Amino acid sequence: MIDLGTLTAYAAIVLGFVLIPGPATLLTVARAMSSGTKVGIATGVGIAAGDLVHTLMAIAGISAIIAASAVLFSIIKYLGAAYLIYLGVRAILEKGTTKLIADRLPISASKAFRQAVLAEMLNPKTALFFLAFLPQFVQPENGAVVLQLTIFGVVFVLLGIGSTFVYAASAGHLGLFLRRNPIVLKWQGKAVGSVYCALGLRLAMEEN
Repeated sequence: MIDLGTLTAYAAIVLGFVLIPGPATLLTVARAMSSGTKVGIATGVGIAAGDLVHTLMAIAGISAIIAASAVLFSIIKYLGAAYLIYLGVRAILEKGTTKLIADRLPISASKAFRQAVLAEMLNPKTALFFLAFLPQFVQPENGAVVLQLTIFGVVFVLLGIGSTFVYAASAGHLGLFLRRNPIVLKWQGKAVGSVYCALGLRLAMEEN
């Protein structure tokens, strides 16, 4: 079973991801502002559903790798750590956007949900992220790897849905705040990038 320390550290990192305004958050806020809280929530749930699909695919792929070779799994973890560091450096160096996309036409909750699911499922960057992110917290001594990956994936999705409700419910106030304080969006990439880099370095330091 996953030890409490690992699960707590994982949940804290994921909570940081979902609470820092990113593309998914901004889309949720934009939908809520243009079409109402219900549509905003539907958008966020759709994004979470897409993330769940990526999680299941990652579990299947990682499990197959483990079955094939423990050494290969270690290599995948190192490659994943390197990829996270790459994402972190790129996010830190990129200029943050200060444009809140709020000029979308009103749509139904069901349509917003379908669009969000499809967009998230077809995002190759999300697939790569889950393949790189989830293995970093797997510890064979904690039991079945598939069960660990499943728990990590479910926690990620549930925290994402929770943040969606918060952002969708407060979309009007948040949108106004972001427009008045563009510095928040300017620095969100650097904040997320720093977390990516720290996570990638964490594995390298532990293995050394």
